[in-house]
Amino acid sequence: MDLLTEIAILVLAAFVGFEVISKVPNTLHTPLMSGTNAIHGIVVLGGLLLIGKVHGFVGDVLLVIAIAFGTINVVGGFLVTDRMLGMFKARPAPADAGGERSETGKPDPVVEAGEETEQLP
Repeated sequence: MDLLTEIAILVLAAFVGFEVISKVPNTLHTPLMSGTNAIHGIVVLGGLLLIGKVHGFVGDVLLVIAIAFGTINVVGGFLVTDRMLGMFKARPAPADAGGERSETGKPDPVVEAGEETEQLP
């Protein structure tokens, strides 16, 4: 393939990727990020395997840059995934401050907020 065809494929892939990713709902973001981390892990591994076989300064520099950016992307992706999964963890129940309870047994939000309520006869 010539250079113009490769650039056209790259631009088309960028547009298609943008359209696909922009349509992903928030609930699927974490699994998508985990899959992307796995792909970038493979990219980093491939860069590490190729760095010994490449001859020349330019090839070495490009591989070091690719490995560095891939590693940053993997680590950042795992941090974001961990943070998003932390949003779904159960939070500990707040300690009851002795507030009044409604008929359902749940704390009465009006009384808990410090406002007084009228008692109907």
